[in-house]
Amino acid sequence: MAKIIKCIIVDDEHVARDVLENHISRIDNIIITATCKSALEAFNIISRESIDLIFLDINMPEISGLSFAKSINKNIKIIFTTAYREYAVDGFNLQAVDYLLKPISFERLLQAINKYLNENISVASGVKELIAEEQNDYIFVRSNRKMIKIKFNEIKYIESLSDYVKIHLKEKTVITRETISNIEAKLPQKNFIRIHRSYIVSIFSIDSYTNEDVEVCGIELPISRTYKDSVLNKLIKNY
Repeated sequence: MAKIIKCIIVDDEHVARDVLENHISRIDNIIITATCKSALEAFNIISRESIDLIFLDINMPEISGLSFAKSINKNIKIIFTTAYREYAVDGFNLQAVDYLLKPISFERLLQAINKYLNENISVASGVKELIAEEQNDYIFVRSNRKMIKIKFNEIKYIESLSDYVKIHLKEKTVITRETISNIEAKLPQKNFIRIHRSYIVSIFSIDSYTNEDVEVCGIELPISRTYKDSVLNKLIKNY
């Protein structure tokens, strides 16, 4: 009989927790004991429960994932889940099983769990349903109490308005409470460009540009002085 793995998910983003919970629920012999919004919540769980594995975000308020990882029992294994690749070396120095970059596909998660088990588990035997190979060509965002799939190739531009974000797609607009910086961290950098603190645009949707603005589907969006050099350098390379 295969060993039951007891895990917890630690991430301050509701969307990220939902995605991981959905992925993990499709794998046999793994039980999610708890999902936590902070390292402090997670510490309270592991102090009273026997936990084998933690899916741990890094960039969290109050206590970072790296600081939390340094403080816990080394018998508890960690798979880091983050939007920031610059902490990878620190993560592996802490003997992490794996380091997953958001958005995390099911296939990539399964590879990480295989590393934890240190054995080869086929998709057919380890997963509750057969799936096609997944590609990282989308993210999920919460909108109107639903998780909405946003395909990268459908995005025209993203607009930040006070405490919410509008994602302008080819056929519709999706509104989410996520910050524009969180959305930016999940996008493939080669296809998207931040032109202003309030705007991210798809390079493929740009019809024309000047030193001051870009035109996307007939709409002129400003390039701020903060982003001007990086924007123009990237556009020159792509055009």
